[in-house]
Amino acid sequence: MSVRLKLTLSYAGFLMVAGVLLLAVVWVFLLRYVPADIYTPEASSVFGRPGAPFIPDREDLQRAFFPKAAAALAFLLGFGLLGGWILAGSMLAPLTRITHAARLATDGSLSHRIQLEGRKDEFRELADTFDAMLGRVEAHVAEQRRFAANASHELRTPLAITQTLLDVARNDPGRDTGDLVDRLQLVNTRAIDLTEALLVLSRADQRSFIREPVDLSLIAEEASETLLPLAEKRGLTIETSGDITPTVGSHALLLQMATNLVHNAIVHNLPEQGSVWVTTGARPETVLLTVENTGETLPPQLVSTLTEPFQRGTGRIIRGDHVGVGLGLAIVKSIVRAHDGTLTLVPRPDGGLRVTVRLPAAHVHGDVSQL
Repeated sequence: MSVRLKLTLSYAGFLMVAGVLLLAVVWVFLLRYVPADIYTPEASSVFGRPGAPFIPDREDLQRAFFPKAAAALAFLLGFGLLGGWILAGSMLAPLTRITHAARLATDGSLSHRIQLEGRKDEFRELADTFDAMLGRVEAHVAEQRRFAANASHELRTPLAITQTLLDVARNDPGRDTGDLVDRLQLVNTRAIDLTEALLVLSRADQRSFIREPVDLSLIAEEASETLLPLAEKRGLTIETSGDITPTVGSHALLLQMATNLVHNAIVHNLPEQGSVWVTTGARPETVLLTVENTGETLPPQLVSTLTEPFQRGTGRIIRGDHVGVGLGLAIVKSIVRAHDGTLTLVPRPDGGLRVTVRLPAAHVHGDVSQL
């Protein structure tokens, strides 16, 4: 039984119940005052004589009332069924459009929108929510397709290089394989790094992690201490400062986020005497992590593309002994988004980049040192 038929029967049934109750009220409160038998002097003496006055009693009214009541109920039933069917169809028309859009989405057409007109009611709110959902799904699918294509391209490169090196070693058995082994190890390491980065990015996008209270300032200090040897090797300094910044999220993912930011600030810096500043701060509703570095002057057009997967600016692919996979800031963006935060990249006037992460603050009661 369809919803339209159910609504039609409900409308008709409600109308029938209302009609029966109305007739019952008429019967109980009107006909109950009519006597069962009526006697008058004229009727008793000349009953049945032409011209004698006629006064109907309760039985006479019953014979006249019940056929008319049955006809009225039959009319109400027909009117209720017809009117209910039309009214139900009119009420369910927006739901039909939503169902049509859902079927198109199931078939793969995500560009269709309902765009329901009319006043703001429950169906309009449902349609607008469905349109917004389709928009997000379409954007997500497009992003995943673009990401899959880029990932396939990036993974194909080290595999192709590995195949070439193995062909060279097989075709020239007498050749010294020491250099080939070193190059294979380098290519294999990059492929492993890329695979691990893809796994982290997928985990952040799916939000498949456990949330727990964490202190973002301690995470920033841990990431800075871990990368301090790399900074010293490159002749850079790292300065870490800030307040306690309690938030809620995955410690592992937030540490990956901070590590990627500090690592990016180190490898894309001045060759010598560069600096990296890592600061944290707390606001009433948000906590902030800011990572700044010295370096070349970056145009705003380039900065706006740095968080896209596999997007690298000029000179950002290889810096000394660093071979990037192009996913560092993309992973940061996904982790921040998974934690309901915002990521802002601004080029510094003197060169370099300022990256600011804003996450929801956690309202901690008691000793914050337990985070």
